[in-house]
Amino acid sequence: MGTAMARALAPAKINLTLEVLARRPDGYHGVRSVMVPLGFGDEVEYEPAAEFAFSCDRPDLAGDDNLVVRAARALGGPRFALHLHKRVPTQAGLGGGSSDAATVLLLAAAGRLGPVEPFDALAVARSLGSDVPFFLSETAALVEGTGERVTPLGAVPPWWVTIVAPPAAVSTAHAYARIDRLQREVRPRNVSRSLVAGEALQRGDFTAVEDVLWNDFQQIVCEEAPPIARALDALREAGARNPLLAGSGACVFALAPDRERAETIATAVRVSDDFARIVAPFRAAGRWRA
Repeated sequence: MGTAMARALAPAKINLTLEVLARRPDGYHGVRSVMVPLGFGDEVEYEPAAEFAFSCDRPDLAGDDNLVVRAARALGGPRFALHLHKRVPTQAGLGGGSSDAATVLLLAAAGRLGPVEPFDALAVARSLGSDVPFFLSETAALVEGTGERVTPLGAVPPWWVTIVAPPAAVSTAHAYARIDRLQREVRPRNVSRSLVAGEALQRGDFTAVEDVLWNDFQQIVCEEAPPIARALDALREAGARNPLLAGSGACVFALAPDRERAETIATAVRVSDDFARIVAPFRAAGRWRA
């Protein structure tokens, strides 16, 4: 790949809430979640080419099953080259692969990949994975259904997160299988934590959002993965008031009102060297930028 390739950020995400609802007849679970993109993520390099080509700085992720390749192939006969700089940990709950795919779709829709066949970005996103439609919104959103119902929440506050990535990986399918075995209460939409969190986020009410942070996977994942439980404890000990599991894990995070507080928490976290730390802002992008 040449050095003059253009670059686009494929932002990671966090879930401020993640409510897992009933298993549906089609085998998928309903969810309610407030997701926020971050100013940290993978980088997608792109340039015109005689035929499609894909490479990645992680050779184990450079195969045809990568979501970047699947997104590109869905555009018909792509005539561009892509190179993926992988920064987001895999099986971490930060949506790296889904964001990579959505970034390809956004670039194509904006005409930055050259001529492509007409396509329905949302339909393609739905076919690629449950988190992909969210990243098309380019801002915080309330996500419902199986991920296909995305309600953008507008410009995000200038908040930050401290992320701790423990030496662990979580299978999303296994996490859902565990949660299916639990007896859980029915939660009507009008009393949903996600709706409360979304409204508080729109008001820019940091304390209210921090109070309502919630993840249905957190307890069961911590029971099975001690490094994740340790990462949450380390954030609490560093002063985080309500640290949370990211997605179905394995990363955990603490919310911070500004960069100084996020970096203070990151510095105070006491974990071994195989636990990575990431400090990142909420991402204000495109049409949602203030």
